[in-house]
Amino acid sequence: ILLLGETGVGKEVVARALHACSGRSGPFVALNCGALPEPVFESEMFGHEAGAFTGATKRRIGKLEYARGGTVFLDEIESLPLTQQVKLLRALQEKTIERLGGNESTRIDCRFIAAAKADLRALSDKGDFRSDLYYRLHVACIELPPLRERREDIPLLMAHCLRQSAERYHTDPPACTPAHMAQWQAQPWPGNVRELKNLA
Repeated sequence: ILLLGETGVGKEVVARALHACSGRSGPFVALNCGALPEPVFESEMFGHEAGAFTGATKRRIGKLEYARGGTVFLDEIESLPLTQQVKLLRALQEKTIERLGGNESTRIDCRFIAAAKADLRALSDKGDFRSDLYYRLHVACIELPPLRERREDIPLLMAHCLRQSAERYHTDPPACTPAHMAQWQAQPWPGNVRELKNLA
């Protein structure tokens, strides 16, 4: 499943909801592809055997193996370097991985949900994202509109976020006047729901 939308629209919230409704019993494993340094990519994703590199004193399973029966959420998939995209594509196609420093193939059983804030098709056309990986991820696509295109959601979202904030700070949620609501509904919300939540 591919989730597309600007930063802050709630892609991870949707991914968690899809996992919760899926009936899968394994864990939800979130990975930010933009924050995964290239030197540790293989070890983090696929795991490693003891002695695979300096400091690898024991076997470690990677995120894809750990997510057995669950969901792997690949956030900011557009940030993944091309060399890492090839390795991920192989795991997606074969449903197997090899731990770093090992020769044995291990079956994986996880649902993949990827999220992007950039147009992956356009990146693929420019050669900045592998087209075969794009088509592998683009089986089902959900586009999440920015908050400025769904202003009717603002009252409900603001009420929810105010309740959450009040619980967090052990206080009563403030009353929202019609003037406040009109002001919030007129804002452009470049940070989307995340910005609204921070305001709350």
